[in-house]
Amino acid sequence: MNFLASLPFFTQFGLFFWVSLISSFVIFHIGKYLFEHFGFLDNPAPYGHKRKPVPLGIGSIFYINFLLLSLFLHPLLSDINQHRLFIILVLGAVVTLISFVDDLDTIYKFDRESKSDVKKTAEELGKMRRDTPFIVPAKVRLAMQIGIGAIIGITSIKISYISNIFGGVLYLDQYYIVLGSLQIYLIPLIFTIIWYVIVFNSVNWSDGVPGLTSGLSFVTLLVMTILTIKLYLIDSSSLSQANSTFVLFCLAIFIPSVLIGWLYNIKPQVLLGESGTMFIAFMIATLAIIAGGKIATVATVLGVYLIDAFYVILMRLYNKKNPLAGDRIHHLHYRLLNMGMSENFVRYFVYSLAFLFGMAAIFLDKVGKVILFFVLIIIVVFITKILSLKK
Repeated sequence: MNFLASLPFFTQFGLFFWVSLISSFVIFHIGKYLFEHFGFLDNPAPYGHKRKPVPLGIGSIFYINFLLLSLFLHPLLSDINQHRLFIILVLGAVVTLISFVDDLDTIYKFDRESKSDVKKTAEELGKMRRDTPFIVPAKVRLAMQIGIGAIIGITSIKISYISNIFGGVLYLDQYYIVLGSLQIYLIPLIFTIIWYVIVFNSVNWSDGVPGLTSGLSFVTLLVMTILTIKLYLIDSSSLSQANSTFVLFCLAIFIPSVLIGWLYNIKPQVLLGESGTMFIAFMIATLAIIAGGKIATVATVLGVYLIDAFYVILMRLYNKKNPLAGDRIHHLHYRLLNMGMSENFVRYFVYSLAFLFGMAAIFLDKVGKVILFFVLIIIVVFITKILSLKK
């Protein structure tokens, strides 16, 4: 560890990146073999996919790789960042475990259903889903998201301020309550919970085309890396430096896993499942807060699916349906696919919008970011309207 500590910061960053790239590659190969061996596979037939079953829920390996390399990262961090790393590891384990249990729903059906299941009706498939002992109800998943946001909100990883578009910042930690030795800031708590629920569902609902979520997440993390390096170079204050170094270390470990996962997922050779998708969402939401509250930039990169999430929720409420229930109709990628667009077109269309708006947001001021987000809203609404007219 003394050797690592003696190296320049960006050398440490590069070393963690390459070690993580190698370890991610090895762990994914091992995980793919084990999932296939023990039958942790999806059942593609009921969903109209003409391919062989592939390992499902292998995204849980994201957490395993992050945990292993965190053991080497921990001694290099300051006390407060060691505390933050501990929180990420504990809550990340909770997110991954609960989500992997939810993945067992599809795995369970594959293990126990015969080939005749391809002829089952949607109603019968829905009953199978309700009868499986592994299903995690939507209300439980929402409770997990709120709980994660609440725990983060009462720790040192909270949204304590937001940028004022007219200059300066608006501090949110003026009102608080005291419970024993714990001081809870009410407004940061509410803002943090909302942030986590939005990011969890926006990332999760993008998971409808192989490689779409992992690719979009890779673009988001890449933009976040560029932004954090910029902050590290221009802001020499001790707090900013501590935040930037911690975020960059985490990104150096995490980005290679997402990259390997994307390359495996795009064909697909594996499916990341809820466990991979939700852990990615958790990391994006958390690192965005620690990186100096760069919520606006991350929201702009994820803007396509943030806006899509609001659209889908409104449509489900309008149709008097559960806003958290899944469907294969309303999401942007499904509407594009139903219009005859290829999966490749959908993937690279979303990647391009995310990268373009993310890079623009890095170099714009506060007002520019607000304008940019409204432009993105107009684009998504325009696309939605065109698709509706075409239908």
